[in-house]
Amino acid sequence: MNIFKRQQSKNQRRQKAPPVFIPWRFGVICGCVVLALVALVGRAAYIQVLEPGKLIQEGDMRSLRVKAMPSARGIISDRNDEHLAVSVPVQAVWADPVQIYKNGGIQVPERWFALADVLGLDRQKLLARLEKNKKRRFIYLQRQVSPAMASYVNKLKLPGVGLKDESRRFYPAGEVSAHLIGVTGIDSHGLEGVESTYDGWLTGEPGRRTVRKDRYGRVVENISLKKREPGKPLTLSIDQRLQAVAYRAVKQAVADYQATSATVVMVDVRTGEILAMVNAPSYNPNNRNQLQSFRMRNRSITDAMEPGSTIKPFIVLAAMENGVADEDTIIDTGNGLMQVGGSRVRDVSRVGKANLAKILQKSSNIGVSKLSLAMPIDAVLGMYSSVGLGDASGINLIGEAQGFFPDRRRWSDFERATLAFGYGISVTPIQLARAYATLGAMGVNRPLSILKTEDVVPGRQVASVENTRKLLSMLEMVTGEEGSAKRAAVPGYRVGAKTGTAKKAAAGGYSDEYIAMTAGLAPISDPRLAMVVVVNEPQGDKYYGGAIAAPIFSEVMESALQILNVPPDAGTGEQLNIVNNRGNAHAGT
Repeated sequence: MNIFKRQQSKNQRRQKAPPVFIPWRFGVICGCVVLALVALVGRAAYIQVLEPGKLIQEGDMRSLRVKAMPSARGIISDRNDEHLAVSVPVQAVWADPVQIYKNGGIQVPERWFALADVLGLDRQKLLARLEKNKKRRFIYLQRQVSPAMASYVNKLKLPGVGLKDESRRFYPAGEVSAHLIGVTGIDSHGLEGVESTYDGWLTGEPGRRTVRKDRYGRVVENISLKKREPGKPLTLSIDQRLQAVAYRAVKQAVADYQATSATVVMVDVRTGEILAMVNAPSYNPNNRNQLQSFRMRNRSITDAMEPGSTIKPFIVLAAMENGVADEDTIIDTGNGLMQVGGSRVRDVSRVGKANLAKILQKSSNIGVSKLSLAMPIDAVLGMYSSVGLGDASGINLIGEAQGFFPDRRRWSDFERATLAFGYGISVTPIQLARAYATLGAMGVNRPLSILKTEDVVPGRQVASVENTRKLLSMLEMVTGEEGSAKRAAVPGYRVGAKTGTAKKAAAGGYSDEYIAMTAGLAPISDPRLAMVVVVNEPQGDKYYGGAIAAPIFSEVMESALQILNVPPDAGTGEQLNIVNNRGNAHAGT
């Protein structure tokens, strides 16, 4: 009995007490739940209403893809529509290092070595570059690869390696027109020449295609498409046939005379268009290993020089324009030596008493010095400036030099004398060509153009037609048998030209190097072409313009007149005989 009672009492003690409801604890729990819900709703409202852009951006970064569609650069052609610069399709090889290492990295090095070999890269450097950029999503491995190389890369099927469409500039004319056309960089933007000056015109607008992709790279939505706009074509004024003739001549001259460089500039007198502009040495713009500064400089617009005796016709023209002299004026040059202040002016050969035609024919320094001293200095400098010397030529190519014209309050007589035969000032070959084109246009100075012109620029009359015609007749005598530019004559054509030889300026004076020049016009009866030939630092015993530059002038001018179908005019007009008779009569006086 006692045992039963003890057992019953023990069971009663083990029964749990009834639960007790605690209101404050329940309230705390409910409050926390409500606060959590409010926070979640508030955060959702903040993201969806107040700051939705960031969420959209995060999503777009994971799904939106923009594919660029490069546009072709505009074609550059000569005046006869011969292509000088075209864009050809190529491809770039790129890599996604993150994707590469996500797919096992470089487990089969032989395939990566094959990639390096076809791209011309060092094997170990390629692998090291991928390792160094393993967290990046895009790097270029090689730009502008050929279609054959791109096909080989595609067949390798390397994970994380892809191809991107590009275009590459190709220059069919090569080194012949390299200085004028210029070259583009790896991103197809102009670096030199016409490519640089007209980069905005030649460069098109690339297209863009925006799509949305899923996690497997499949396109699920086309968002937008912007069509590409190709670059505009550009037609130059040059004639590639004349370019080839002129370049062959200057390249041969550099080799024959071991000269530092040679330049030819040819201008259409009627329109001011540049028909040829060449320099040697040149470079092949299709070979980037030849892109060296001394080869790439367009010396016809960048290199200023003292023009020497090629400036003398403008002194004669200034004298006639200012009433100081006319075609019948006789100048006594004495025994070939004239004292001016504390210095002397010399002639290469004795001329004696001579008219203006013979002064030019024999290239008398004393004769033109006396003309210069008889005029105000402003008349001389004004004539030089009015024909385009010391001024921009108008072609607007980047890098064109302005030359040098001294600005002095006082001029010594010797400075005024040397100014008459081309010392003390500096001009570029293209400026000199513009000046002679002004003579050919009967005193009308118009800006030059490197673009083919449909309408001729009116220009400005800077000298009378009468005096200009007289000067052209005098220049024709310079290419005669007794003239200093007889080697510039062209069989079958009446040619007027003036040679020049100038020492190169150096620190403290002049060096022992020379510049040989010839500038002139043809045909004199109806001038069509003006041309300047410059040979820089010829070596050997021959360094005069009449011996070196004049034969080049004759060769190029003859070919140009024939290519352009300019009819021969030698001996067909009475004007030639009248001029010769007049010159002989004055020479015997």
